[in-house]
Amino acid sequence: MIPRAPGIAGRLLLGVVGAACCCLPAVAGDETAAQRAAFIAAYEAAAAGTPAPVTDEELAGYPLFPYVEAARLRRALRTARDGSARQAADSASAAFLEVHGDDPVGRMVRAAWLEGLAERKRWREFLDVYAGATVVGQTLRCQALTARIEIGVTAGIEDEAIEEWLTPESAADECDPVFDWLRRSGRLGADLLERRARLALDAGEWRLARWLVRSLPEERARPLRDWATLLERPQAAIDAIIRNPSVVVEREAVLAGWTSLSRTRPDAARDRFDSLAASLGLDDEAASPFAKELALGLAWSRRPALRYFERVQPVDFDELAHAWHARAALWAGNWRAMRRAIESMPAGQREEPAWRYWLARALWHQGQRQRARQLYESVIPTDNWYAVLAAARIARPFAPHAVEFAFEPARLDALRALPEFVRARELLRAQLHGLAPAEWLAGYEPLDDAGRRAAVMLAHEWGWYFQAIASAAEQRFYEDYALLYPRPYAEEVADAARASRLPETLVYAVMRQESLFQPYAVSSAGAVGLMQLMPATARRTAATMRRPRPTGDDLKEPAVNLMLGAGHLAELIEQFDGQVLLALAAYNAGPATARRWLPDARTDADAWVENIPYNETRGYVQRVMWHSVVFEWLLDGKPEDARTWLVRVSAPGS
Repeated sequence: MIPRAPGIAGRLLLGVVGAACCCLPAVAGDETAAQRAAFIAAYEAAAAGTPAPVTDEELAGYPLFPYVEAARLRRALRTARDGSARQAADSASAAFLEVHGDDPVGRMVRAAWLEGLAERKRWREFLDVYAGATVVGQTLRCQALTARIEIGVTAGIEDEAIEEWLTPESAADECDPVFDWLRRSGRLGADLLERRARLALDAGEWRLARWLVRSLPEERARPLRDWATLLERPQAAIDAIIRNPSVVVEREAVLAGWTSLSRTRPDAARDRFDSLAASLGLDDEAASPFAKELALGLAWSRRPALRYFERVQPVDFDELAHAWHARAALWAGNWRAMRRAIESMPAGQREEPAWRYWLARALWHQGQRQRARQLYESVIPTDNWYAVLAAARIARPFAPHAVEFAFEPARLDALRALPEFVRARELLRAQLHGLAPAEWLAGYEPLDDAGRRAAVMLAHEWGWYFQAIASAAEQRFYEDYALLYPRPYAEEVADAARASRLPETLVYAVMRQESLFQPYAVSSAGAVGLMQLMPATARRTAATMRRPRPTGDDLKEPAVNLMLGAGHLAELIEQFDGQVLLALAAYNAGPATARRWLPDARTDADAWVENIPYNETRGYVQRVMWHSVVFEWLLDGKPEDARTWLVRVSAPGS
């Protein structure tokens, strides 16, 4: 049993830090293991266009055999060159969709077939195949419009074509023929050009806007070019307006440029606020949106912002401004102003655990201890970062409030037999992780509520923890901690924790937040594996730890990823003088960014976290710390001494 005084989460805050698998491998008694191995070999051969190592008869009855057929068809559709080969591929695809058109594997073949038909400009056939598509993006929509144009069936397509045109970003290349048709037919005039340019400017896409306005008359193009200049070079453009108040610039454009300047160079914006307001002749009401954007930029940069929040009219406050008004007051140590900011929030926002907690802190500082205690007590059952802090403030030990997930065990057998779930499980076992979620959703979405609850248990039974947790979250259920906080890769986690001198609970907490236990996860930024390591970071950490230089595939191995991820976190903790909260912020946002957020003097940890400018990083730190509490509680069920959370943070070396 792990000692609890102080608890691990508390020791993390103080800086005192010194096994199931979702890949679903074959197990003894697995009757499909031999067929699965044959399928994998056949699937790889089909994708590569090499002779199959097994016959189709050997795969007869295996639930994933259609994926072999689909791989062959997709390759044939892609590589067929002569007419007979293309006709054979078309005929085979049509026959396949007759059987599997509504299945995920059928959608794969349909997409490949549509791509080939579009390349060959077989527009009538394209429209026939497109009619069965259930998931389409802009590329396919524009190809379908092109098909109708090419075969002369254009009645009623103008509105659809204009809808594709009116996108604030660069459209797919496949839309060019549609836009050319709009031009030829005289429908793409100055009004539509200007509408799209304004959409682009609203989205900050000033380059696209500049390209669009080239075709506009000068009197219509000039204000849009001015707007683009305000987005491209906000400080210079704002200075030009201040120097030349007689120049007419659209107020919306000036506000867009001002917003950009306030967010990128808030000090420069502050120095120009009064001059700009005078140049534009703004009264208090008209200046309010400008004050709001400046206040937000200053608050995000931890500059004094309250005087500008005070110049914002009530009508211009949204939830974001309300939140940062309160945070700016907190950062300034002005409890009275923070209380006013919270009490001015809409009722729904004011009732969130965060703002009940901070209102309680403000009331406590103002001597209203009884009301503050009531608010703290109301936050404790919400089970999150603020709940632990609330318990700490009234010296109450904290334990999560677990609720067992209710489901009908009798439903499990029926779900296990659903073809979609059978295929999803086999895809996982065959290491085709990217294909399994579509099969899961195909089986999950038609279920009633009771079936969906049972499906959570089914995914957990498989060790597919990502899907179990995601499905429970879709049902807004979070409190069965034994179910939703599994501890896979126990041996690998223990080795990593031992080598890095980190608590296992912290390693599990980061793993859960980063990847939801998916060893094969790769983010859009290129972070890999259980602890979502960037390859360059992993290589540097491996060199420091004198371990082999990892490849991208190595980082999908739990033992490698966990060892290097824990090692990297341990390095960050050391860099930040043992302050885990700072290290977690650095793990998520990068060390250089986290250093920009360091306080000038020792600061309450809760206030520092609340003022992290990046929403993602603030939530990340809060959730990882909450996860660590849950994992620790699961070890022995004893409450955490929440008072250990009441610490302060400071710049390293201070």
